[in-house]
Amino acid sequence: MSKWSRSEEMLERAKRSLAGGVSSNVRLLSKPQPLFFERAAGAEIYDVDGNRYIDYVLGQGPMILGHSHPAVLDAVDAAMRKGQLYAGQHALEFEVAEKLVELIPSAELCRFGLSGSEMVQAAMRLARAITGRTKILRFEGHYHGWFDNVLISVAPPLEQAGPREQPNVLPGTPGQTASALTDFYVLPWNDLALVEALFAEHGHEIAAIMTEPMMCNTGAIPPEPGFHEGLRRLCDEHGALLYFDETITGFRLGLHGAQGRFGVTPDLASFAKAMAGGFANAALVGKADYMRRFAEGVNHSGTFNSNVIAMAASAAAIAELEKNNGAIYTQLDQIGRKLMRGLHELGQRHGLPLHVQGVPTAFHLSFTDLDALRDYRDYAGACDKERYSRFCVAMLERGVRLIERGVWYISAAHTDAHVDATLEAADAALAAVA
Repeated sequence: MSKWSRSEEMLERAKRSLAGGVSSNVRLLSKPQPLFFERAAGAEIYDVDGNRYIDYVLGQGPMILGHSHPAVLDAVDAAMRKGQLYAGQHALEFEVAEKLVELIPSAELCRFGLSGSEMVQAAMRLARAITGRTKILRFEGHYHGWFDNVLISVAPPLEQAGPREQPNVLPGTPGQTASALTDFYVLPWNDLALVEALFAEHGHEIAAIMTEPMMCNTGAIPPEPGFHEGLRRLCDEHGALLYFDETITGFRLGLHGAQGRFGVTPDLASFAKAMAGGFANAALVGKADYMRRFAEGVNHSGTFNSNVIAMAASAAAIAELEKNNGAIYTQLDQIGRKLMRGLHELGQRHGLPLHVQGVPTAFHLSFTDLDALRDYRDYAGACDKERYSRFCVAMLERGVRLIERGVWYISAAHTDAHVDATLEAADAALAAVA
């Protein structure tokens, strides 16, 4: 009998009413099949077949405090009993905004939405309104949401990607209009010389550089020394805006976001995931001179923006992360480093080209002979994804849940015991895929 028999039955039932049996295409990629879950607490998640897993998916990143954190749940419960949606303002709205202004270097004013994808749209509209330009530079392998005008060159086949110096701008889905691609330049990440060459020729057309400050969606690739500084300089020289999409990195790489960790302040930045403890909330922050345009005619609207539940969750989650001057990040760092080190040592012991890179709260594991992944083309061309997929299934069979694209997320609920059990499972899983 299958270990996942109830999930198999539920998937067949779900397919009769849900397209593909899921509500996000990312979940279709799960192997051996999309599983169904019934509860989660701390660093552990349980499926409908009663299987328990140590969870490094963490809801695709938001659960930095762990699942079902009592402070977040209590805050949401108390707030929502007073009302859920006012179609008007409430104190939690500006209290969370004040906290973002206090913590995030680029935050002078804020606006709230429900998802990182939404705030990307707001950022692009704002950058174009400010500069009067339409073109935006984005990078291969960076993910900025599923909308037509940003699902571009996210995972291009290398045989279609074009020359490194001038990549093709490629659609990410059937049904995407060709016009959605025309307002973008695309380059490999971490190659400042190529960005400089593009700006030398087209800088007067570019409204913004849009970038993940660390490539969490592909390879957990950090910026090369001087790369962010170079982007900042080029934007200043050419009158473009620098926009950091911190949907994943915000509050995961530290209290001050990736911009605080790397020491480069963008003009605009968006946050979601870890800022709300598992609830749907997102923010766009930026310089006051730019953000006030939303009050002067640039449209940004939404029925559920700043709803009570979202703001209560964010207020509680940020308060937990901020306790004792952010001491939780020291704990996260220690646990993550122990796990990264242990996986590296296991790779050596098994004689496998197992590569670990990134930061302790969000790192990437891959089978590759490269010493480091620098951009999407390294990831796409030099990583053995088929072996990693088999490794993920082997880990799932041993009670550890992973993301198949290779990123591991750590939460404050992960303990030394979780790490030890994970490494024991990885030892057996690596032997199985050797």
